[in-house]
Amino acid sequence: MGRGRSGLPVQHRLERPVQHPHGHGKRLIADVRLRSELALCRQFRIPHSQFKGVGTGTWTERDRAKALAYEEYLRGACPQCGTREDDWADDDGEYTEAYVAVSHKCFGCEEIAMKQREIPEGRAGDGMKVLLMPSSVLAAQQALNELTSK
Repeated sequence: MGRGRSGLPVQHRLERPVQHPHGHGKRLIADVRLRSELALCRQFRIPHSQFKGVGTGTWTERDRAKALAYEEYLRGACPQCGTREDDWADDDGEYTEAYVAVSHKCFGCEEIAMKQREIPEGRAGDGMKVLLMPSSVLAAQQALNELTSK
């Protein structure tokens, strides 16, 4: 077993997938579609079988095993960047540059940052939040306010 940048042992990809104790389940690391499906199931709190259209909404043993495996997969990911330690290791467990950091400008985040600068310091600004609202919705709200204020 090789060692990662931290000096800690890095397990091989094939050793790490979480599977159902009886051998059922899929390899979460290799199956991007399954991870996407399980993310939606987690968000909507429904069993995978129901998502696939074959279940009644009752959690089967297999649904529970997939949900638990997905949670285990998520615990192994960095909460900030979302990568896993074994993402940064090749088949021999040696460090490899799997990702490259790139810059990206989000115009929505820029708009939020500019509006946040307008929030006063101290008590006057306590609890103030900045939300993005579609300009068409804001225009409709303003028109409604003008009609109802007359």
